[in-house]
Amino acid sequence: MMPARILVVDDNPVNLKLVVYLVAAHGYDVVTAFDAESALTSIRSKPPQLILMDVQLPGVDGLELTRQIKADPATRDIIIIAVTADAMKGDDKKARDAGCDDYVTKPIDTRALPTMIARWLASTPHDR
Repeated sequence: MMPARILVVDDNPVNLKLVVYLVAAHGYDVVTAFDAESALTSIRSKPPQLILMDVQLPGVDGLELTRQIKADPATRDIIIIAVTADAMKGDDKKARDAGCDDYVTKPIDTRALPTMIARWLASTPHDR
């Protein structure tokens, strides 16, 4: 079986590098995007099973991008985990209301994130 494809969307190169390293170290096929436009291009090219979505993106933010992905019948089943440095009360609800399946704060807990990813992927088929 092919490893699950995970799209990491983050405009901060340092954060992107860390998350890519962490996810790839657990055997996943990782692709990246720096903004909403490049994320949509990647999704249309080959949809991932899961997206780690930075909430604070330039232009179209991560929550609006999530709404677009979840509104499209072709992409609505992709698991989206919001990743944000904004850990204010209610932010997790905003992410879920936008369509995110889960929510994680920065700095990333390097032990918890791979467990969260594995749990979500176990609930969906990888044959996309």
